[in-house]
Amino acid sequence: MNTEVPKISDFPVGNENTGYAQYFSGKSWLAPLTGNSDLNVPISNVTFEPGCRNNWHSHTGGQILIAVGGEGYYQERGKQAICMVPGDVIEIAPNVEHWHGAAPDSWFSHLAITCNPETNENTWLDPVTGEQYAEAVKE
Repeated sequence: MNTEVPKISDFPVGNENTGYAQYFSGKSWLAPLTGNSDLNVPISNVTFEPGCRNNWHSHTGGQILIAVGGEGYYQERGKQAICMVPGDVIEIAPNVEHWHGAAPDSWFSHLAITCNPETNENTWLDPVTGEQYAEAVKE
């Protein structure tokens, strides 16, 4: 089985996201892109293997996602999922429960921008079930 991550964008893939693996169904990779503390705008490239998604979660300061490679999905709890392709931008308001991840048959990368980083905290919730995921990604 080929475990090499394909090149789907011009951004680095980074390392396997083992620090947050407990909050993902499948493998993901994380590449921090910014680090200047004077600017204080954390941006990372997150890459998901096909079918991988993170748990339901929220951010007290909000988040912005910019799709940069492959095809993925974003869903707010209680709403229809949104298919994401390169160039799509999702603005997530503070404290909105949501998940994001790859389509079943595509690798997916997005830039994750942490809004209001001085006070922004993640709250990780329940996993997205197979049934919820299948319903979200059906055509």
